[in-house]
Amino acid sequence: MMAAVAEWLGAWYLQIKFLHVILVGIWAFSTAVAYQNYVIPAFRRALARPDDAEAVAHRNRMIEAFDKGVALEHIAFPGLLLTGLALLWAGGWSSAETWWLAAKLTLVVLIFIPMEIVDYRISHFSKPKRQMRLEGETEQLEAAIAFHWKFLRVSTFFVVTAIPAAIYLAIVKPG
Repeated sequence: MMAAVAEWLGAWYLQIKFLHVILVGIWAFSTAVAYQNYVIPAFRRALARPDDAEAVAHRNRMIEAFDKGVALEHIAFPGLLLTGLALLWAGGWSSAETWWLAAKLTLVVLIFIPMEIVDYRISHFSKPKRQMRLEGETEQLEAAIAFHWKFLRVSTFFVVTAIPAAIYLAIVKPG
């Protein structure tokens, strides 16, 4: 049965790989422009002027918009995992025989999956920041925003190092 599924997937290997590459792009880069050009400046302004109500309100609008914008990234990631597993299965790849694959899978398991679990919780499974703001829950809102900002600052390091490393390993497949 397993061999039959692998054989069936094998016939679709290049199409699965194409979808996988598209999903990598969506996951890795869909929020970069908004983060760099809107979220970071809004947070810096609000941090520099914590008593400026307009700066804080602007920061809140930017992080609320960012929370909506990550939906593409968060739809792409499960698809990325599924197509990655399909490629492993259909291609007959073995992480025991190819160090680059073992390294890439290590990045996925130790960095990307935990990072996305936290990201999903912040953006989708916690009370929405907009709702906190509208209900006047100022302390909870500030705590949620502070946690999100800390997460973004920490995860940025992994986004700019580990994602390109995984893409490099997948494309170059160093020997």
